[in-house]
Amino acid sequence: MRIETPAGPAELELDQPRDPAFLLMLTHGSGGGVDTKDLLVVRDCALQVGGGVARVLQPYRVAGRRAPGSAAKQDDAWLEIVAYLRERFPVPLLQGGRSNGARVACRTAVAAQAHAVLALSFPLHPPGKPEKSRRDELRAPGDIDVLVINGANDPFGIPDPGDAATVQVIPGQAHSFRAGFDLIAETVTPWLARWS
Repeated sequence: MRIETPAGPAELELDQPRDPAFLLMLTHGSGGGVDTKDLLVVRDCALQVGGGVARVLQPYRVAGRRAPGSAAKQDDAWLEIVAYLRERFPVPLLQGGRSNGARVACRTAVAAQAHAVLALSFPLHPPGKPEKSRRDELRAPGDIDVLVINGANDPFGIPDPGDAATVQVIPGQAHSFRAGFDLIAETVTPWLARWS
């Protein structure tokens, strides 16, 4: 499904039970797509506990670009998609993503009136530049529940436990998960089930 936004069309893959208890919106990292194994594991967990899932390919990726460009344009496009989905699904909204997508989910959580945020591989800072912290973005949701899942060897840094309601570290993993999907599922399933 395509949705028009101020930044161009976005593409949406929707998985849902007949009467979803909540809607989880997920998006990708800078150069990736919505079919990474970690996003698919989270999708499956949400479906298991009765939620609907919208995986969003952002407009810059639909246009064939790898770099996301302006954060403000990205956020405006995301909020347009949120508005579209809220009209169709009057249920609690959870939002999340991996890497750059986690940044978008955190920055827009308050404006989207999200109930919770899932941040996979949140890029706390550019590799080797801890002084360029993005901690303020991670903390942008304020009182909204944020679950962070990062690899123990992530060169983009690992958020501190005080940066989110929950920070789960996957041993032996870098920024892109190659393993640890069982631990991701064990962490995400009860978190999502609170909204069922």
